[in-house]
Amino acid sequence: MGNDSRRKFIKGIAGTALAATVPQMIKASGDKRTEELKLRDYYSANDNINVALIGAGGMGTADAQTVKTVPGVKIVAACDLFDPRLEEAKKNFGADIFTTRDHKEILSRKDIDAVIIGTPDHWHKEIAVDALSAGKHVYVEKPMVQQISEGQAVVDAQKKSGKVLQVGSQGMSSVGNEKAKELFEAGAIGQLNYVEGFWARNTPGGAWQYNLPEDASEKNVDWKRFLKDKPQLPYDPKRFFRWRCFKDYGTGVCGDLFVHLISSLHYIISSNGPTRIMSTGGLRYWKDGRDVPDIMLGMFDYPQTEKHPAFNLSLRVNFVDSNRDGSYFRMVGNEGSMLVEWNDVTLSKNFSYPPDNYAQVLKSKQYAPDYDRKKIKDPDSTVFKVQDGYKGAHYDHHYNWVRAMRGGKPSVEDALFGYRAAAPALLCNDSYFQGKAIKWDPINLKLLA
Repeated sequence: MGNDSRRKFIKGIAGTALAATVPQMIKASGDKRTEELKLRDYYSANDNINVALIGAGGMGTADAQTVKTVPGVKIVAACDLFDPRLEEAKKNFGADIFTTRDHKEILSRKDIDAVIIGTPDHWHKEIAVDALSAGKHVYVEKPMVQQISEGQAVVDAQKKSGKVLQVGSQGMSSVGNEKAKELFEAGAIGQLNYVEGFWARNTPGGAWQYNLPEDASEKNVDWKRFLKDKPQLPYDPKRFFRWRCFKDYGTGVCGDLFVHLISSLHYIISSNGPTRIMSTGGLRYWKDGRDVPDIMLGMFDYPQTEKHPAFNLSLRVNFVDSNRDGSYFRMVGNEGSMLVEWNDVTLSKNFSYPPDNYAQVLKSKQYAPDYDRKKIKDPDSTVFKVQDGYKGAHYDHHYNWVRAMRGGKPSVEDALFGYRAAAPALLCNDSYFQGKAIKWDPINLKLLA
Protein backbone atom coordinates (compact mmCIF):
# COMPACT_ATOMS: atom_id res chain seq x y z
CA MET A 1 0.00 0.00 0.00
CA GLY A 2 1.39 3.39 -1.00
CA ASN A 3 1.60 6.42 1.26
CA ASP A 4 -1.47 8.03 -0.32
CA SER A 5 -3.55 4.93 0.32
CA ARG A 6 -2.36 4.71 3.91
CA ARG A 7 -3.22 8.36 4.53
CA LYS A 8 -6.70 7.83 3.11
CA PHE A 9 -7.15 4.87 5.45
CA ILE A 10 -6.11 6.91 8.47
CA LYS A 11 -8.33 9.78 7.39
CA GLY A 12 -11.22 7.39 7.11
CA ILE A 13 -10.64 6.26 10.68
CA ALA A 14 -10.36 9.83 11.93
CA GLY A 15 -13.54 10.90 10.17
CA THR A 16 -17.00 9.56 9.66
CA ALA A 17 -15.90 7.00 7.09
CA LEU A 18 -14.71 4.52 9.75
CA ALA A 19 -17.84 2.45 9.30
CA ALA A 20 -16.80 1.73 5.73
CA THR A 21 -13.55 0.23 6.99
CA VAL A 22 -15.10 -1.95 9.69
CA PRO A 23 -18.92 -2.07 9.64
CA GLN A 24 -19.70 -1.77 13.35
CA MET A 25 -21.28 0.81 15.65
CA ILE A 26 -18.96 3.69 16.57
CA LYS A 27 -19.03 5.39 19.94
CA ALA A 28 -17.50 8.86 20.14
CA SER A 29 -16.30 10.68 23.24
CA GLY A 30 -14.30 13.88 22.91
CA ASP A 31 -11.22 13.24 20.78
CA LYS A 32 -11.57 9.46 21.18
CA ARG A 33 -13.51 7.10 18.96
CA THR A 34 -14.50 3.63 20.06
CA GLU A 35 -15.66 0.78 17.88
CA GLU A 36 -16.94 -2.55 19.12
CA LEU A 37 -15.12 -5.57 17.75
CA LYS A 38 -17.47 -8.16 16.36
CA LEU A 39 -17.89 -11.39 18.27
CA ARG A 40 -17.32 -14.54 16.25
CA ASP A 41 -20.12 -17.01 15.89
CA TYR A 42 -19.90 -20.25 17.86
CA TYR A 43 -21.23 -23.33 16.16
CA SER A 44 -22.57 -26.48 17.76
CA ALA A 45 -20.55 -29.66 17.60
CA ASN A 46 -21.41 -32.37 15.14
CA ASP A 47 -19.36 -35.10 16.80
CA ASN A 48 -17.76 -35.88 20.16
CA ILE A 49 -14.08 -35.58 21.05
CA ASN A 50 -12.53 -37.33 24.04
CA VAL A 51 -9.62 -35.40 25.55
CA ALA A 52 -7.03 -36.46 28.13
CA LEU A 53 -5.16 -34.01 30.34
CA ILE A 54 -1.44 -34.68 30.82
CA GLY A 55 -0.16 -32.39 33.55
CA ALA A 56 -3.03 -31.43 35.85
CA GLY A 57 -1.47 -28.37 37.47
CA GLY A 58 -2.82 -24.83 37.29
CA MET A 59 -2.54 -24.14 33.56
CA GLY A 60 -3.32 -27.68 32.45
CA THR A 61 -6.46 -27.74 34.55
CA ALA A 62 -7.50 -24.32 33.24
CA ASP A 63 -7.05 -25.61 29.68
CA ALA A 64 -9.16 -28.69 30.39
CA GLN A 65 -11.85 -26.65 32.15
CA THR A 66 -12.04 -24.38 29.11
CA VAL A 67 -12.05 -26.98 26.35
CA LYS A 68 -14.76 -29.04 28.02
CA THR A 69 -17.11 -26.07 27.53
CA VAL A 70 -16.77 -26.42 23.74
CA PRO A 71 -19.84 -28.44 22.61
CA GLY A 72 -19.09 -32.12 22.12
CA VAL A 73 -15.82 -32.25 24.09
CA LYS A 74 -15.35 -34.46 27.14
CA ILE A 75 -12.39 -34.90 29.50
CA VAL A 76 -12.00 -38.67 29.95
CA ALA A 77 -8.54 -39.10 31.51
CA ALA A 78 -5.85 -37.31 33.48
CA CYS A 79 -2.16 -37.88 34.10
CA ASP A 80 -0.04 -36.20 36.77
CA LEU A 81 2.94 -36.94 38.99
CA PHE A 82 1.30 -35.60 42.18
CA ASP A 83 -1.45 -37.94 43.36
CA PRO A 84 -3.71 -35.29 44.96
CA ARG A 85 -3.99 -33.61 41.56
CA LEU A 86 -5.42 -36.83 40.14
CA GLU A 87 -7.95 -36.87 42.95
CA GLU A 88 -8.82 -33.26 42.17
CA ALA A 89 -9.17 -34.12 38.47
CA LYS A 90 -11.86 -36.67 39.37
CA LYS A 91 -13.72 -33.94 41.23
CA ASN A 92 -13.39 -31.55 38.29
CA PHE A 93 -14.11 -33.90 35.41
CA GLY A 94 -15.92 -36.92 36.82
CA ALA A 95 -15.20 -39.78 39.20
CA ASP A 96 -15.12 -42.23 36.30
CA ILE A 97 -12.20 -40.67 34.40
CA PHE A 98 -9.04 -42.76 33.97
CA THR A 99 -6.03 -41.51 35.97
CA THR A 100 -2.36 -42.45 35.90
CA ARG A 101 1.17 -41.18 36.52
CA ASP A 102 2.40 -42.57 33.18
CA HIS A 103 1.52 -40.57 30.06
CA LYS A 104 2.11 -43.64 27.88
CA GLU A 105 -0.87 -45.34 29.51
CA ILE A 106 -2.95 -42.40 28.32
CA LEU A 107 -1.63 -42.66 24.77
CA SER A 108 -2.32 -46.40 24.54
CA ARG A 109 -6.05 -45.92 25.09
CA LYS A 110 -8.18 -46.09 21.95
CA ASP A 111 -10.99 -44.05 23.50
CA ILE A 112 -8.82 -40.93 23.62
CA ASP A 113 -8.76 -38.65 20.57
CA ALA A 114 -6.59 -35.79 21.81
CA VAL A 115 -4.37 -34.69 24.68
CA ILE A 116 -3.62 -31.44 26.45
CA ILE A 117 0.01 -31.20 27.57
CA GLY A 118 0.32 -28.94 30.61
CA THR A 119 3.52 -30.38 32.06
CA PRO A 120 6.75 -28.57 32.92
CA ASP A 121 8.57 -27.45 29.78
CA HIS A 122 11.25 -30.16 29.83
CA TRP A 123 8.56 -32.79 29.13
CA HIS A 124 6.84 -30.98 26.21
CA LYS A 125 8.81 -32.38 23.30
CA GLU A 126 8.79 -36.04 24.37
CA ILE A 127 5.10 -36.19 25.20
CA ALA A 128 4.10 -34.25 22.07
CA VAL A 129 6.08 -36.57 19.80
CA ASP A 130 4.76 -39.65 21.63
CA ALA A 131 1.18 -38.42 21.33
CA LEU A 132 1.42 -37.58 17.64
CA SER A 133 3.06 -40.95 16.96
CA ALA A 134 0.18 -42.62 18.80
CA GLY A 135 -2.32 -40.90 16.51
CA LYS A 136 -3.56 -38.31 19.00
CA HIS A 137 -4.24 -34.64 18.36
CA VAL A 138 -2.20 -32.35 20.61
CA TYR A 139 -2.64 -29.09 22.49
CA VAL A 140 0.74 -28.31 24.06
CA GLU A 141 1.33 -25.35 26.34
CA LYS A 142 3.84 -22.72 25.29
CA PRO A 143 6.68 -22.81 24.65
CA MET A 144 6.30 -25.86 22.44
CA VAL A 145 9.78 -27.10 23.39
CA GLN A 146 12.35 -26.34 26.07
CA GLN A 147 15.50 -26.46 23.93
CA ILE A 148 16.11 -25.00 20.47
CA SER A 149 17.32 -28.41 19.30
CA GLU A 150 13.95 -30.08 20.06
CA GLY A 151 11.68 -28.17 17.70
CA GLN A 152 12.30 -30.00 14.45
CA ALA A 153 11.34 -33.35 15.98
CA VAL A 154 7.87 -32.00 16.84
CA VAL A 155 7.46 -30.44 13.40
CA ASP A 156 8.40 -33.74 11.75
CA ALA A 157 6.13 -35.77 14.05
CA GLN A 158 3.12 -33.62 13.26
CA LYS A 159 3.76 -33.77 9.54
CA LYS A 160 4.15 -37.55 9.61
CA SER A 161 1.08 -38.11 11.79
CA GLY A 162 -1.31 -35.84 9.91
CA LYS A 163 -2.81 -34.86 13.27
CA VAL A 164 -3.61 -31.39 14.59
CA LEU A 165 -1.13 -29.77 16.95
CA GLN A 166 -1.83 -26.39 18.50
CA VAL A 167 0.51 -24.52 20.82
CA GLY A 168 -1.10 -22.88 23.85
CA SER A 169 -0.30 -19.20 23.43
CA GLN A 170 -3.96 -18.41 23.92
CA GLY A 171 -3.73 -14.73 23.02
CA MET A 172 -3.08 -15.87 19.45
CA SER A 173 -6.82 -16.41 18.95
CA SER A 174 -7.97 -13.11 20.47
CA VAL A 175 -10.17 -10.73 18.54
CA GLY A 176 -7.59 -8.07 19.41
CA ASN A 177 -4.95 -9.94 17.42
CA GLU A 178 -7.32 -10.38 14.50
CA LYS A 179 -8.19 -6.68 14.44
CA ALA A 180 -4.51 -5.72 14.71
CA LYS A 181 -3.69 -7.98 11.76
CA GLU A 182 -6.47 -6.43 9.70
CA LEU A 183 -5.32 -2.91 10.53
CA PHE A 184 -1.65 -3.65 9.89
CA GLU A 185 -2.33 -5.22 6.51
CA ALA A 186 -4.51 -2.23 5.58
CA GLY A 187 -1.56 0.07 6.27
CA ALA A 188 -3.07 1.76 9.33
CA ILE A 189 0.30 2.53 10.92
CA GLY A 190 2.28 2.95 7.71
CA GLN A 191 5.70 1.32 7.62
CA LEU A 192 6.45 -0.71 10.74
CA ASN A 193 9.78 0.15 12.35
CA TYR A 194 9.55 -0.76 16.05
CA VAL A 195 7.63 -3.09 18.38
CA GLU A 196 7.82 -3.16 22.17
CA GLY A 197 6.36 -5.27 24.94
CA PHE A 198 6.48 -5.15 28.72
CA TRP A 199 5.24 -7.18 31.69
CA ALA A 200 5.38 -6.22 35.38
CA ARG A 201 4.71 -8.70 38.19
CA ASN A 202 5.41 -8.53 41.88
CA THR A 203 3.20 -11.11 43.58
CA PRO A 204 4.34 -14.54 44.75
CA GLY A 205 2.10 -16.37 42.28
CA GLY A 206 2.99 -14.05 39.43
CA ALA A 207 6.68 -14.48 40.17
CA TRP A 208 6.32 -18.29 40.23
CA GLN A 209 6.38 -18.74 44.00
CA TYR A 210 3.51 -21.19 43.74
CA ASN A 211 2.11 -22.79 46.89
CA LEU A 212 3.91 -25.84 48.25
CA PRO A 213 1.20 -28.35 49.33
CA GLU A 214 1.70 -29.39 52.94
CA ASP A 215 0.78 -32.99 52.13
CA ALA A 216 3.37 -33.38 49.35
CA SER A 217 6.06 -36.01 49.92
CA GLU A 218 8.06 -38.60 48.07
CA LYS A 219 5.14 -40.99 48.67
CA ASN A 220 2.67 -39.06 46.52
CA VAL A 221 5.12 -37.28 44.18
CA ASP A 222 6.76 -39.24 41.35
CA TRP A 223 10.04 -37.39 41.74
CA LYS A 224 12.18 -39.71 39.61
CA ARG A 225 9.82 -39.46 36.65
CA PHE A 226 9.63 -35.67 37.02
CA LEU A 227 13.43 -35.35 36.77
CA LYS A 228 13.48 -37.23 33.47
CA ASP A 229 17.03 -36.90 32.09
CA LYS A 230 17.96 -33.91 34.28
CA PRO A 231 20.44 -34.12 37.20
CA GLN A 232 19.24 -36.78 39.65
CA LEU A 233 18.87 -34.58 42.72
CA PRO A 234 17.21 -35.50 46.04
CA TYR A 235 13.50 -34.72 46.34
CA ASP A 236 12.91 -30.98 46.52
CA PRO A 237 9.30 -29.69 46.60
CA LYS A 238 10.43 -26.26 45.39
CA ARG A 239 11.83 -27.74 42.20
CA PHE A 240 8.70 -29.82 41.64
CA PHE A 241 6.02 -27.22 42.36
CA ARG A 242 8.00 -24.09 41.39
CA TRP A 243 9.68 -25.63 38.38
CA ARG A 244 9.57 -22.38 36.36
CA CYS A 245 12.26 -21.01 38.70
CA PHE A 246 14.84 -23.52 37.43
CA LYS A 247 16.40 -23.75 34.00
CA ASP A 248 16.55 -27.56 34.23
CA TYR A 249 12.76 -27.75 33.87
CA GLY A 250 11.48 -24.39 32.61
CA THR A 251 12.37 -21.64 30.17
CA GLY A 252 12.41 -18.59 32.44
CA VAL A 253 10.57 -15.37 31.74
CA CYS A 254 11.35 -15.70 28.04
CA GLY A 255 9.50 -19.00 27.67
CA ASP A 256 6.73 -17.97 30.06
CA LEU A 257 6.02 -14.47 28.75
CA PHE A 258 8.13 -13.37 25.77
CA VAL A 259 6.80 -16.23 23.67
CA HIS A 260 3.22 -14.93 24.01
CA LEU A 261 4.05 -11.61 22.41
CA ILE A 262 6.33 -13.12 19.79
CA SER A 263 3.53 -15.50 18.75
CA SER A 264 1.04 -12.65 18.42
CA LEU A 265 3.51 -10.47 16.53
CA HIS A 266 4.32 -13.23 14.05
CA TYR A 267 0.61 -13.77 13.44
CA ILE A 268 -0.23 -10.09 13.02
CA ILE A 269 2.56 -9.30 10.52
CA SER A 270 3.01 -12.80 8.99
CA SER A 271 6.63 -13.04 10.10
CA ASN A 272 8.92 -16.04 10.37
CA GLY A 273 11.08 -14.46 13.04
CA PRO A 274 14.23 -12.47 13.80
CA THR A 275 17.76 -13.05 12.57
CA ARG A 276 19.61 -11.64 15.59
CA ILE A 277 18.76 -12.03 19.27
CA MET A 278 20.46 -10.51 22.31
CA SER A 279 19.51 -10.07 25.94
CA THR A 280 20.58 -8.89 29.36
CA GLY A 281 19.08 -9.03 32.83
CA GLY A 282 19.70 -10.53 36.22
CA LEU A 283 18.38 -12.05 39.42
CA ARG A 284 17.62 -8.89 41.39
CA TYR A 285 14.90 -9.59 43.93
CA TRP A 286 13.45 -13.12 44.03
CA LYS A 287 16.52 -14.73 45.54
CA ASP A 288 14.60 -17.81 46.67
CA GLY A 289 16.88 -20.47 45.21
CA ARG A 290 15.91 -19.94 41.57
CA ASP A 291 18.60 -19.87 38.90
CA VAL A 292 16.85 -17.82 36.19
CA PRO A 293 16.55 -14.00 36.02
CA ASP A 294 13.62 -12.04 37.39
CA ILE A 295 14.60 -9.06 35.21
CA MET A 296 15.09 -9.66 31.49
CA LEU A 297 15.47 -7.36 28.50
CA GLY A 298 15.50 -8.86 25.02
CA MET A 299 16.28 -7.21 21.69
CA PHE A 300 15.51 -8.74 18.31
CA ASP A 301 16.42 -7.73 14.74
CA TYR A 302 13.77 -8.66 12.16
CA PRO A 303 14.80 -8.60 8.49
CA GLN A 304 12.81 -7.20 5.59
CA THR A 305 10.48 -9.71 3.95
CA GLU A 306 7.64 -9.60 1.42
CA LYS A 307 5.22 -9.15 4.35
CA HIS A 308 6.98 -6.51 6.44
CA PRO A 309 9.96 -4.11 6.45
CA ALA A 310 13.01 -4.54 8.65
CA PHE A 311 12.26 -3.49 12.23
CA ASN A 312 13.36 -3.94 15.83
CA LEU A 313 11.55 -5.66 18.69
CA SER A 314 12.22 -4.83 22.34
CA LEU A 315 10.79 -6.96 25.20
CA ARG A 316 11.08 -6.43 28.94
CA VAL A 317 9.98 -8.33 32.04
CA ASN A 318 10.20 -7.04 35.60
CA PHE A 319 9.20 -9.30 38.52
CA VAL A 320 10.05 -6.52 41.00
CA ASP A 321 7.71 -3.79 39.73
CA SER A 322 4.85 -2.91 42.10
CA ASN A 323 2.64 -2.26 39.05
CA ARG A 324 1.41 -5.81 39.41
CA ASP A 325 -0.74 -6.05 36.33
CA GLY A 326 1.21 -3.72 34.07
CA SER A 327 1.74 -4.98 30.54
CA TYR A 328 1.52 -3.74 26.99
CA PHE A 329 2.30 -4.64 23.39
CA ARG A 330 2.76 -1.71 21.02
CA MET A 331 3.54 -1.60 17.29
CA VAL A 332 4.98 1.64 15.90
CA GLY A 333 4.98 2.73 12.27
CA ASN A 334 5.89 5.94 10.48
CA GLU A 335 2.23 7.00 10.30
CA GLY A 336 0.78 5.66 13.54
CA SER A 337 0.96 3.09 16.29
CA MET A 338 -1.22 0.32 17.72
CA LEU A 339 -1.55 -0.77 21.32
CA VAL A 340 -2.69 -4.39 21.02
CA GLU A 341 -4.60 -6.19 23.76
CA TRP A 342 -6.69 -9.35 23.71
CA ASN A 343 -9.99 -7.47 23.97
CA ASP A 344 -9.20 -4.17 22.29
CA VAL A 345 -6.82 -2.32 19.99
CA THR A 346 -5.97 1.37 20.25
CA LEU A 347 -4.87 2.98 16.99
CA SER A 348 -3.10 6.34 17.26
CA LYS A 349 -1.91 8.67 14.51
CA ASN A 350 1.55 10.19 14.20
CA PHE A 351 1.85 13.89 13.45
CA SER A 352 5.16 13.73 11.64
CA TYR A 353 6.59 15.34 8.54
CA PRO A 354 9.28 14.41 6.04
CA PRO A 355 12.64 16.03 6.92
CA ASP A 356 12.79 18.01 3.65
CA ASN A 357 9.40 19.60 4.35
CA TYR A 358 10.02 20.46 7.99
CA ALA A 359 11.00 24.09 7.40
CA GLN A 360 7.92 24.66 5.26
CA VAL A 361 5.72 23.12 7.93
CA LEU A 362 7.13 25.44 10.57
CA LYS A 363 6.52 28.41 8.30
CA SER A 364 2.92 27.41 7.72
CA LYS A 365 2.35 27.27 11.46
CA GLN A 366 3.08 30.99 11.89
CA TYR A 367 -0.05 33.04 12.48
CA ALA A 368 -0.74 36.76 12.58
CA PRO A 369 0.20 38.07 16.05
CA ASP A 370 -3.30 39.41 16.67
CA TYR A 371 -5.25 36.28 15.83
CA ASP A 372 -4.64 32.57 16.42
CA ARG A 373 -7.63 30.98 14.78
CA LYS A 374 -8.54 27.54 16.22
CA LYS A 375 -9.23 24.49 14.13
CA ILE A 376 -11.32 21.39 14.62
CA LYS A 377 -9.02 18.71 15.95
CA ASP A 378 -8.84 15.24 14.48
CA PRO A 379 -9.35 12.40 16.98
CA ASP A 380 -5.94 11.37 18.29
CA SER A 381 -6.87 7.72 18.59
CA THR A 382 -9.45 5.12 17.72
CA VAL A 383 -10.21 2.38 20.21
CA PHE A 384 -11.57 -0.89 18.91
CA LYS A 385 -13.26 -2.71 21.79
CA VAL A 386 -14.79 -6.16 21.93
CA GLN A 387 -18.57 -6.50 22.22
CA ASP A 388 -20.21 -7.58 25.44
CA GLY A 389 -20.52 -11.34 25.74
CA TYR A 390 -17.10 -12.23 24.32
CA LYS A 391 -16.05 -15.62 25.69
CA GLY A 392 -12.39 -14.67 25.66
CA ALA A 393 -9.18 -15.57 23.86
CA HIS A 394 -8.65 -18.70 25.95
CA TYR A 395 -11.99 -20.12 24.85
CA ASP A 396 -11.36 -19.13 21.24
CA HIS A 397 -7.96 -20.82 21.20
CA HIS A 398 -9.46 -24.11 22.34
CA TYR A 399 -12.43 -23.65 20.03
CA ASN A 400 -10.04 -23.20 17.11
CA TRP A 401 -8.18 -26.39 18.12
CA VAL A 402 -11.42 -28.38 18.27
CA ARG A 403 -12.60 -26.92 14.96
CA ALA A 404 -9.34 -28.00 13.32
CA MET A 405 -9.75 -31.54 14.70
CA ARG A 406 -13.22 -31.67 13.18
CA GLY A 407 -11.82 -30.82 9.77
CA GLY A 408 -12.50 -27.10 9.79
CA LYS A 409 -9.94 -24.35 9.41
CA PRO A 410 -6.31 -25.31 10.13
CA SER A 411 -4.77 -24.82 13.55
CA VAL A 412 -3.85 -21.19 14.20
CA GLU A 413 -0.56 -22.20 15.84
CA ASP A 414 0.77 -25.48 14.47
CA ALA A 415 4.15 -27.06 15.18
CA LEU A 416 6.07 -25.04 12.59
CA PHE A 417 4.54 -21.78 13.76
CA GLY A 418 5.13 -22.81 17.37
CA TYR A 419 8.79 -23.56 16.70
CA ARG A 420 9.33 -20.22 14.98
CA ALA A 421 7.72 -18.44 17.94
CA ALA A 422 9.57 -20.45 20.59
CA ALA A 423 13.00 -20.12 18.96
CA PRO A 424 13.53 -16.37 19.60
CA ALA A 425 12.39 -16.77 23.21
CA LEU A 426 14.69 -19.73 23.84
CA LEU A 427 17.59 -17.98 22.10
CA CYS A 428 16.98 -14.96 24.31
CA ASN A 429 17.76 -17.26 27.26
CA ASP A 430 20.81 -18.63 25.48
CA SER A 431 22.05 -15.11 24.79
CA TYR A 432 21.75 -14.24 28.48
CA PHE A 433 23.57 -17.33 29.75
CA GLN A 434 26.22 -17.26 27.01
CA GLY A 435 26.74 -13.50 27.22
CA LYS A 436 26.57 -12.87 23.49
CA ALA A 437 24.27 -12.05 20.58
CA ILE A 438 22.96 -15.05 18.64
CA LYS A 439 22.28 -15.25 14.90
CA TRP A 440 19.33 -17.32 13.70
CA ASP A 441 17.94 -18.42 10.33
CA PRO A 442 14.12 -18.32 10.82
CA ILE A 443 13.42 -19.80 7.40
CA ASN A 444 15.60 -22.90 7.66
CA LEU A 445 15.42 -22.98 11.47
CA LYS A 446 19.18 -23.09 12.02
CA LEU A 447 21.72 -21.36 14.24
CA LEU A 448 24.25 -19.29 12.32
CA ALA A 449 27.88 -18.76 13.19
